[in-house]
Amino acid sequence: MPLATIEPDFAVVAALLAYLSGSIPFGPIVARARGIDLTKVGSGNIGATNVARTLGKKLGVLVLLGDALKGTLPVLAARAVFAGSSWLHWITAAVAAAAFLGHLYPITLGFKGGKGVATGLGVFIALAPLPTLIAGGVFVVIYLVFRIASVGSLVATTVMPFAMWALGAPRPTMVLAVILWAFIVYKHRGNIGRLRRREETKV
Repeated sequence: MPLATIEPDFAVVAALLAYLSGSIPFGPIVARARGIDLTKVGSGNIGATNVARTLGKKLGVLVLLGDALKGTLPVLAARAVFAGSSWLHWITAAVAAAAFLGHLYPITLGFKGGKGVATGLGVFIALAPLPTLIAGGVFVVIYLVFRIASVGSLVATTVMPFAMWALGAPRPTMVLAVILWAFIVYKHRGNIGRLRRREETKV
């Protein structure tokens, strides 16, 4: 059977599997192993920053890697499976979005998830390595100056679509970057409020 005939069904399955991958709650799993309910300590968020703040930076880095990989691996798998498709860029963007949304709204946690920065980083490492490197460099610089992860995340996420545009990334990838930016800003609305009040915690 030609790929063009079966690829829509395969794409839906790939997106569903990506969502389930994104739903793996690495933060709560690591915290639970230490006898801690991550949603009831620190900021209550399930991501790497809250893990670093409450359990230490080493475990924070571990969760960061896990949350990133659950975005990277589905995109790489989709790229391999749909390599011959004329819709490759749109399919990989859809798979990336599904993994990202899995982290934000995981079925494993009653659709109450994280803020998406690490998983967004993971999908863009696979989709657009050079723009991701630029945005990552911006994050590092901003974090070293302010020592506030949310500031670095918001600035780096904002830089990402412009870096993609400047480097000629495929249109589906740029559309994805804008959509993920909007979700990440929305998820950081509490952080933005604390930043305005100068109450945001340094890590």
